[in-house]
Amino acid sequence: MLGGALACGVTHAGITPLDVAKCNMQVNPTKYNGLSSSLSLLVKEEGATGIWKGFGPTLVGYSLQGMFKYGLYEIFKDMYSNAAGQEAAEKYKGAIWLAGSASAELFADIALCPLEMTKVKIQTSATGTFPTAFGAALSQMNQMKLETRYPFGSLIPLWSRQIPYTMAKFFFFEKIVSLFYTHVFTEPKETYSKPTQLGVTFASGYLAGVVCAIVSHPADSLVSLLGKAENKGKSAGQIAGEVGFGTLATKGLSTRVLMIGTLTGFQWWIYDTFKTTMGMGTTGGK
Repeated sequence: MLGGALACGVTHAGITPLDVAKCNMQVNPTKYNGLSSSLSLLVKEEGATGIWKGFGPTLVGYSLQGMFKYGLYEIFKDMYSNAAGQEAAEKYKGAIWLAGSASAELFADIALCPLEMTKVKIQTSATGTFPTAFGAALSQMNQMKLETRYPFGSLIPLWSRQIPYTMAKFFFFEKIVSLFYTHVFTEPKETYSKPTQLGVTFASGYLAGVVCAIVSHPADSLVSLLGKAENKGKSAGQIAGEVGFGTLATKGLSTRVLMIGTLTGFQWWIYDTFKTTMGMGTTGGK
């Protein structure tokens, strides 16, 4: 759980500028229509601190999410494997990866949701209309709970984004690691050095992250749009109908692929580095 908190909290907070640009491209595509131009415009309008809006809730929210995501994944994976029995667990390990990751994310998102809603509100509100300081923003979200639906108003869209994302993240990571050790590094895994094993971890995480980004992008766009002032009171289904699936699936996708690929690669690398330091070895294998 501590490894997961480090992996998710540090990486998500570190790429806050990319997240600010992506969220604004999703909610105001006519004004913010490219990564570099959006970052330049945000810095021009709000100064250098403008691209770090939402750093506090991002760090805390994703640390909590990572703690439950990674920690509970290991617990559920073990629980489901034991329930299935050794033979079935080996035969259906892909299904166990999917079930374990989906179960873990269900709880991880409950911890994340209030902070994710606060982050999105900070990042997408017009300058001067909403506090950017962490404590003041939380207080304002609580005061405006009828309007913002704080703290769990975005939980269902968050689940719809994060559960498929996490299922893809863990399934494809485990699968790609297995392929590396089956077809590229064909000697027993433990014979390779720790830097080599961690290199496999990073590459597998990056490739898994690209798949994750594509799978979860429509719901991610929807979560951003729910925080937009003009969409106050509208349901997720209504917003999706107005915007269209094509726009939800593609607007800001290239930025998200870059962001999530890098993010997921480093998350797995930090997680496995922590595990290795603690004497537990790297994740996955044949």
